Amino acid sequence: MSVPSKTAEYFMAGMDGIHNLTYRESPLSLPKANEVLVKIHAVSLNYRDIAFATGTYPGAVTGIVPCSDMAGEVVATGIDVQNWKKGDRVTSSFCLDHIAGDITDVIRATALGSPIDGVLTQYRNFPAHALVKIPDYMTFEQASTLACAALTAWSSLRGPVPLKGGDTVLVEGTGGVSIFALQFASAMGATVIVTSSSDEKVKLAKQLGATHTINYKTHPNWDQELLKLTNGRGVDHVIEIGGAGTLLKAIASTRMVGWLHNIGFLAGEDDMGNLPLELLKRGVSYRAILIGSRLQFEDMNRLLEARQIQPVIDKVFPFDQALQAYEHLASQKHVGKVVIKIAN
Repeated sequence: MSVPSKTAEYFMAGMDGIHNLTYRESPLSLPKANEVLVKIHAVSLNYRDIAFATGTYPGAVTGIVPCSDMAGEVVATGIDVQNWKKGDRVTSSFCLDHIAGDITDVIRATALGSPIDGVLTQYRNFPAHALVKIPDYMTFEQASTLACAALTAWSSLRGPVPLKGGDTVLVEGTGGVSIFALQFASAMGATVIVTSSSDEKVKLAKQLGATHTINYKTHPNWDQELLKLTNGRGVDHVIEIGGAGTLLKAIASTRMVGWLHNIGFLAGEDDMGNLPLELLKRGVSYRAILIGSRLQFEDMNRLLEARQIQPVIDKVFPFDQALQAYEHLASQKHVGKVVIKIAN
């Protein structure tokens, strides 16, 4: 195919709500020497995209193309690119320059969807070093879910003290990161306890490998229920998505000298109490998870390939219904990922 001269895309015209998602057409440049032009087939949404649209995420920038997670195919390469060719199926790192090691402020400045333009567009140029091969068995829609949600879950469980078979993990919720954490932990031989807001959601969690489930609507003191399930010990690892609204219960659910991996703030604000004291009393190590590097992404894909793990997609929306996709995610009725199909 010939290289197009323009791309259709969405941008955020304001920061006071998802209604600011606006369609436009923009000129498209040829890839530079070390760049790769990708035709984007699918984009998946994250709660971060809602937070940016509503101005509640630190560092949100007005007027940029949103979203960080995509899958597509290479349509052109710069003259110095040797490791990618036309037709290759690819996704990209969340932060374009996070190749290996710890993240830095400089690397974080290359995060897609803010502070730089994201991927809710038909075509985009990427640095060749930012791209990652899609697992062969996955569709574009499935592969679009990996860059943020899957890699965040993977980075949580493969941290300084990696999850091992026989460990017990608490996974809060049934959104994108949570479902991947459930699937990874189950594949690694862990006992997985999942909390969610409805019997329907916890039933699906059971089908995906959860050992135990707790409906936190019917069991508001879910930390006490969890301690019963673990004979008072608590869990080795917590995937914490609620933030202030759930953090104290999450700490109470963690075993002495366990690990709490914080990846979100869905539950909003609440009384945090004396947080340092609560952590100290149980010797809990608290980690804030900032996605992961390209090398971690490639490591994760090896497990995905080996176990043929199927990403859970709640619903796929066409490109011209991008706003409806945002609305569906904001409703928090989904299980797994919400995807926008870009290419026909």
